[in-house]
Amino acid sequence: MKSEENLSRKTALVIGANGVIGGNLIQHLMTLPEWDIIGVSRRGGEDTPQVRYVAADLLNEEDTRDKLGKLTEVTHIFYAAYQDRPTWAELVPPNLAMLVNVVNAIEPIAPRLQHISLMQGYKVYGAHLGPFKTPAKETDAHHMPPEFNVDQQQFLEQRQPGSKWTWSALRPSVVCGFALGNPMNLAMVIAIYASMSKELGLPLRFPGKPGAYHSLLEMTDAGLLARATVWAATDERCANQAFNITNGDLFRWNELWPKIAAFFELEVAPPLPMSLDVVMADKETLWNTMVEKYDLVNNSFQDVSSWRFGDFVFSWDYDFFADGTKARRFGFHDFIDTEKMFMDIFEDFRKRKVIP
Repeated sequence: MKSEENLSRKTALVIGANGVIGGNLIQHLMTLPEWDIIGVSRRGGEDTPQVRYVAADLLNEEDTRDKLGKLTEVTHIFYAAYQDRPTWAELVPPNLAMLVNVVNAIEPIAPRLQHISLMQGYKVYGAHLGPFKTPAKETDAHHMPPEFNVDQQQFLEQRQPGSKWTWSALRPSVVCGFALGNPMNLAMVIAIYASMSKELGLPLRFPGKPGAYHSLLEMTDAGLLARATVWAATDERCANQAFNITNGDLFRWNELWPKIAAFFELEVAPPLPMSLDVVMADKETLWNTMVEKYDLVNNSFQDVSSWRFGDFVFSWDYDFFADGTKARRFGFHDFIDTEKMFMDIFEDFRKRKVIP
């Protein structure tokens, strides 16, 4: 009886455990009784009764093999790691190498490996390069490389034939949720920017390109993405498939921005294009003063700053959305209201004493 129970248990290896995607995925897995969880990141983490953390340098093949090479119980790899680099071409070698190192370490020693889940994004569609075909579909042709998302998927596609495991690729829009020290956290960008605007007695100005204020966009809630990721990894219909995962609604900043301002009890002034990365470069002293004044958790300015990513998102003066119907056709029907998502995240930041 006990052996049957052991065989029915699943062990998740979450790569990128401290990011907004990996962290929220672990939170979701913790609510599912049949899962054991191992979180992997460079920093590691504090073990809990449900989660064991492993610190590993995934760019180092030997270290990856040493740290992961005894995890024979792994049944599912959830890959959500990311290494930032200055140019698109420079992103390819490290981000492909980390995935390859993980699979090379786990596949030979984990006889019950069932699935490898790959986290992607709209870079697959060229969304980062400029106006792209909308709504983007999973069947759209790839664009001219370099593109590490495509290289990672092709690695799995070439490796999978003849294996007992299958793969899936999740393609969210901008992912919003709680995480510190994350280079791609838009909700944190807005919350810190708004809080500082309030502290300085300023109205909330949209800082992006003029056209970006009116473009049609969508977002992906980190909790919804976590549920979709586990669904795709455990539903046989999803084997070797890619899925766009979004909240299910569309918005324009020109309508949402005043509502965000109202949450922070701020007036709205006309948009003014500016680089947050530049104008926030001297704000560390202001932040430290706010931490002390409002008795906030002592998070460093670096940990709450994702200004370059904010500039990136606010530069999209073109429509930015994908077709999410494939996931619904395959059986995933969750959705979330994007306005409510932002307000809930800001409220969560307040409860955690991240912002005043």
